[in-house]
Amino acid sequence: MQIKSIYRGARISAFKAREVTRAIQGLPVAAALDLLAFTPRKAAVMIAKVLKSAIANAENNNNLRVERLVVQEATVGEGPTLKRFQPKARGSAGPIRKRSSHIRVIVTDEIEIAPTRAAKRTKKPGVTTRRRPTKVIPEPQATAATQTEQPNSPE
Repeated sequence: MQIKSIYRGARISAFKAREVTRAIQGLPVAAALDLLAFTPRKAAVMIAKVLKSAIANAENNNNLRVERLVVQEATVGEGPTLKRFQPKARGSAGPIRKRSSHIRVIVTDEIEIAPTRAAKRTKKPGVTTRRRPTKVIPEPQATAATQTEQPNSPE
C-alpha cells in the first residue's frame, strides 16, 4: 500500500531540495531518517518532517508496521515564486526571485528491503580471500662514514 505526504509551499528552491531527496529514494525509512538527520542542509530538515508525516499516516491510518516501510518515491516540484526588486545604482532595480517548492514523499510496504552491504560481506566457510602482497621496502645500507664505533664494546 502506498502512503503519501506533501509539504506545499516549502521556502526552499526545488533545485536545492532535489539533491537531498535523491539520496533517500529506495531506502528503508529508518535508514532514510538517519541519513537526513546527519545531512547538513536546510532541505534535510524539511524532508525529514514530510517523511515522519508519511510514516505516521501509514502507522495510524493504515495500521502498517514501520519496520517494513520503504521510501518508494521522494520528489520535489517547483512552487510559486515571489517576485521582489532590489534597488541598484543610478535608479535602476534588480529582480529577486524567492523560490518555493512542493515536497512529496511516498512510502510503501510492497517493496522488499534489500540486505545491506555489510550483510552481503559475510564469509563463507572454507573460503579465503586473496590479499595483495605487501611491498617490502629494503632498509638503506649503512656506509663507512655513517658507521660509528660503539664505546665500551667488548673487542
